Amino acid sequence: MHIILLETRKYANKFANMQYFHYLCRLNHTTVIMTIKEKIESLLSQVADLQAANAEQVEALRIKYLSKKGQVTELFNEFREVPKEEKREIGQALNQLRQAYEARINELRELAEASGAKAATDELDLTRTPDPIALGTRHPLSLVREQIIDIFSRVGFTVAEGPEVEDDNHVYSLLNFAPEHPARDMQDTFFIEKEIGVQKPSDILLRSHTSSVQTRVMLSQEPPIRVLCPGRVYRNEAISARAHCFFHQVEGLYIDKNVSFADLKEVLLYFAKEMFGPETQIRLRPSYFPFTEPSAEMDISCDLCGGKGCSFCKGTGWVEILGCGMVDPNVLESCGIDSKVYTGYAFGLGVERITNLKYRVKDLRLFSENDVRFLQQFEGC
Repeated sequence: MHIILLETRKYANKFANMQYFHYLCRLNHTTVIMTIKEKIESLLSQVADLQAANAEQVEALRIKYLSKKGQVTELFNEFREVPKEEKREIGQALNQLRQAYEARINELRELAEASGAKAATDELDLTRTPDPIALGTRHPLSLVREQIIDIFSRVGFTVAEGPEVEDDNHVYSLLNFAPEHPARDMQDTFFIEKEIGVQKPSDILLRSHTSSVQTRVMLSQEPPIRVLCPGRVYRNEAISARAHCFFHQVEGLYIDKNVSFADLKEVLLYFAKEMFGPETQIRLRPSYFPFTEPSAEMDISCDLCGGKGCSFCKGTGWVEILGCGMVDPNVLESCGIDSKVYTGYAFGLGVERITNLKYRVKDLRLFSENDVRFLQQFEGC
């Protein structure tokens, strides 16, 4: 009987220990579940607060949370101890947690890349020319134009400018051009607004000479007048080595009391010697222009042959450079200046023509083609 009682107690204790063991297992599982859930909730609350200023910080966050030893990855290791009946719920929560961290870290990576690209762009001046910076040169026409202005400014001329888009009145009518003059035809002038077959002072055109600036000055100023009118002009001509549809002129006008042809000759001789050298000679040949009377064309002695004759001057020893003359009284009266009190002279020269003579350029088209090989020849001029 005593032996039976001992055996009964033995089995009772063993049963009690097993119950206690199962109790401890259930308690441990509950603790594991509660711990994982708390960690998941804690990590989820931190996702939105993750910040990174650059790619290095983004990589540090990835290692902290998603690497093999990251906090999110460690929760998947603890997931093995979760009871079977809880695995589905905990597993879904863990997957959502990992997806949330992956999405946030990818978002931070894109922001960091965009910020880095913007910073690189901000630091790069896209308007800057590449190194080494090549020094430019002044255009030969600009060089000659400024030299012409400088020479005439020494004898009292000042610069006056006007619009390139003009009306017929300032370009032709006030300058004594006859209604049937060929220059007023469409085959010679670029008209912008014109009634076919009818000549009107209001016709709009591209000026064919800078004399239109002279008429504007005479209409707006009282004598004495001493102006120089540089600018671009346009004519309806076929483009070739000797002609172009646009070119540059410098015209001069001097109006005062007792101005004579001798004054004109002295000014032009001074200009020729200053531009082409002190040995340069000039000659004036009778010519015709609607706005001057008498009119003349001026030649200079060829500096290539010294006046002996060569292919450049066609054996004459002389080269034409400009037209000139005394201002026609009709022009003075049209502009409101009393021709009985005042007289004056005018001259006009082509900048391209002077540049050709000065630098031996044989093709007018080179001035407007922007060929760097041509322009580089004027470095240091």
